[in-house]
Amino acid sequence: KLSSMENGNQFIPSKLIRLSPHEIENHLELSLRQAYESLEKKLRPPFSLEIPDPQEYLELNKAIVYGVLCDSDSCKTHIKHIHAFVTDGYAYFTSLLVGIVVELYGKLVDSAKIQLLWATKEMIGVSSVGLEDLIVSLLRRIGSGDYSDHNLWLCSELVSLFLDEWDCLLQEFPLALTSALYSFLRLLADHCRVLGVPKLENVKRLEIKFCVKMFREQLDLSLKIGRDLLRLLQDLIHVPEFREIRSVLIVNPCLSKTSSRYFFLRITPEMEIQLRFLLGNVKLGSHKRHQIWFLNKFLLGPEKETVLIDIVRFVCCAIHPTNEIIRSEIMPRWAVIGWFLELSRQSHHIERSVTLALFYDWLFFEDDNIMNVEPAALLMVWSIPQYPQITHSLLDFLLHLVESYELSRRDMIARGVASAFRDIERKGVIRSLDILLLNPAVAPDLKKKLANLLAPVNLQQLSVPSKQTFLSSEAVLKECSTKAVENPAKRAS
Repeated sequence: KLSSMENGNQFIPSKLIRLSPHEIENHLELSLRQAYESLEKKLRPPFSLEIPDPQEYLELNKAIVYGVLCDSDSCKTHIKHIHAFVTDGYAYFTSLLVGIVVELYGKLVDSAKIQLLWATKEMIGVSSVGLEDLIVSLLRRIGSGDYSDHNLWLCSELVSLFLDEWDCLLQEFPLALTSALYSFLRLLADHCRVLGVPKLENVKRLEIKFCVKMFREQLDLSLKIGRDLLRLLQDLIHVPEFREIRSVLIVNPCLSKTSSRYFFLRITPEMEIQLRFLLGNVKLGSHKRHQIWFLNKFLLGPEKETVLIDIVRFVCCAIHPTNEIIRSEIMPRWAVIGWFLELSRQSHHIERSVTLALFYDWLFFEDDNIMNVEPAALLMVWSIPQYPQITHSLLDFLLHLVESYELSRRDMIARGVASAFRDIERKGVIRSLDILLLNPAVAPDLKKKLANLLAPVNLQQLSVPSKQTFLSSEAVLKECSTKAVENPAKRAS
């Protein structure tokens, strides 16, 4: 169990959350508590046999949620009570749990967090409506780069839940398992780089056990994640359990586009709100204080920069501004991503992974959503006048990926990147590719490589190398990073 976090607090107005005497009460917590207090007598057996009217039904659900989370001694009685009168497949009860995870999780007392996981298992047992939303909400609460006891506890509890409830989830909620696989593969990449944290070793063992089980027993289901699965596995190439798995996937392509639903998994609800605010409301020129706030809130601390990989992927694939915003003075995505790239340069590994996250859709582009590749294109173009070294670094990285990222798929990747460039020009993201091909600020060797890539005859002549010539993606990314210009000038700050 979690160690107590309430010691030292002089006043706790709620059994559910920590709230200081001068803090405004949370509306959701207040409504649950008031429902419990007004219906407390009806929550004890013998229960009424009368069918509650619609409003009473909602209030009973609220009261039982509060009772389950705040009274571990009576939680089984409360669950039996709701079994007796539920008429909506537990949809409202589950939605209340989702709301608590999204709005209140950071403030929940330890005992309530423990009960929340217990209630989730109960909802799995009855196949409640909306369960996938609850599971996704809980997965998003596992912090990246956070090795505190509280975060490791949540990670351990959730991966254990997926192992313990495997059969039920597989039968009723298979996509919940793919969400878990995406999350734990991404977390493992970070966890395997950290040594000297005893509690983390057990978490890693459970994560590996679950992920390997998914691949070995449910490969087709695992492949539903799509092409980002290979990106996740490349950071685990040095973990023996995943080396063979990745080699199998290289031969057995899983190149379907990864749904944007997966990119939400490693972004907390609070981070999503602030990113959408930054990219939907903040104008260039007044952005610096918002960036500083975001940095202090989400990115300061050891290992915290690892979430930049997920943020960049999320911004590229899940935040697509309207034409009205694009034409306005609102801070564009390319500028924000330029700032994230600058922050990532504190670690060569993070910088490589963030840049790959930015360009990943280029490698397999085939009539995809142009908004996924727009930020990288505009960042390269708009950097030319004042920061040509950024353009050089990014273009060099991309072209080297074409040559060496996965030699067994070189033709496909070359066609994908060439198609992305052509679509960017055709759809007016940039007026003409000549801004890269003919610009004196772009290095001659890069212009020549880009011109060769865009020549259709050269694409047809590309040969497919044998498996023996395969070069690991990790090695290629290291070479890309070495060749790229280091410490480019700051932008968007």
